[in-house]
Order: sequence, then C-alpha cells, then structure tokens
Amino acid sequence: MRRSEILMLALVLISFLIGLYFYPQMPAQMASHWGANGEVNGYMSSFWGVFFLPFMLVGLALLFALLPRIDPLKHNIEQFRGAFDVFILFFFLFMLVIYLQTLLWNIGIRISFNATMPVGIGLLFFFTGILLEKAKRNWFIGIRTPWTLSSEVVWDKTHKIGGKLFKVAGLISLVGILFQPYAVYFILIPTLFVTFYTISYSYFAFRQLKKP
Repeated sequence: MRRSEILMLALVLISFLIGLYFYPQMPAQMASHWGANGEVNGYMSSFWGVFFLPFMLVGLALLFALLPRIDPLKHNIEQFRGAFDVFILFFFLFMLVIYLQTLLWNIGIRISFNATMPVGIGLLFFFTGILLEKAKRNWFIGIRTPWTLSSEVVWDKTHKIGGKLFKVAGLISLVGILFQPYAVYFILIPTLFVTFYTISYSYFAFRQLKKP
C-alpha cells in the first residue's frame, strides 16, 4: 500500500473512533443539514447521523485506491500521483472537520457553517487547481469531456486554464467568510462559472485543433 492510502485509512478509522465517542451524547434526531442561511433544515436518526459519514469515507477510500489501478491510462496517473495523493488527503481532512463540526453542533457547541465552509471549500478548490494543472489524460481524474479525452493537446490546454480558474475560485470562496449570510454564493457562482467555462473551452479548443 502507498503511504497516502495508509493515511487515508487512518483517517477513516479516526472518523469511526470520533463517532463512537460522540454517539452516546447525541439526541435521537440529529441536525444533519444546514441551509444557505446557516439554519438547520434537515435531520437524521442518531445512528445514521453519526455513522453515515464514516461509512461513506470507507467507500471513498476504496474508490480512490481502486481508480488509479484500473484506469486504462494508469501510467499517466503515475505522472501526477503525488498531487492526487495530496488532494485526497486534504479532501478526507476536510470531510473529517465538517463531520466533527456537525457532532459538536448537536451537543451544543455551535460554530456556523457559513464561517467554516468558505475556508474549507476555498482550500479544496485551490488544491483542485494544483491537481488539474499537473493532471495527465486519464478516464477518471480531471476535466473529462469528449474533447479532452479525444486529444492530449486539448486535455493539457483545458487543464492548464482550469487549474488557474479553480485557484481563483478558491480565493473567491475564501472571501465569503467576510460576508457570511451570502457565503454560499461565493462558492456556488465561481463553481458554476468554472464548470461552464472549462467545458466550453475544451469544445472550442478541439474545434480549433481540427480546423484545416
């Protein structure tokens, strides 16, 4: 096993240990979802409220470990495997922090998600940008459109600009902490823009490449 996979499994184990510690303290119905205004708008039973995320992390750990091994272009993944490993570990840490915040909320220690999500998402976007800039063509990781998958040149161009845009989106998301009632918009609008722009860019870059 790679060192990153061992650390990933360690974080999964930590999530279960945290869950076991907090489970006896949880109410029968736990707050589990918050709206854009930071108010609770969803509940779960205490068992699923505590253990849904640890079980989800098990599935994600298996998926992240499997994908680089089954990709037909796995030799390309090895060229940016270091960036991929760093991204995965940060993603798991991010999920663990959100999980812990949820549990603390349910025992009365209430930290607004509008204060923490802009920071967590902003950093996650920034790490995504680093990953995209280094990513080589493959079937599972990156901006996978028919046009990037059909051309190495289009893949490289799209990921170069996509990486920069995700870094900018990350910085915009961080600004959301200064405007907490509207924090979701500092996350959502840049995400939609980057998604639409990179898909469109890959199409037009492919069209330009195919011009005689």
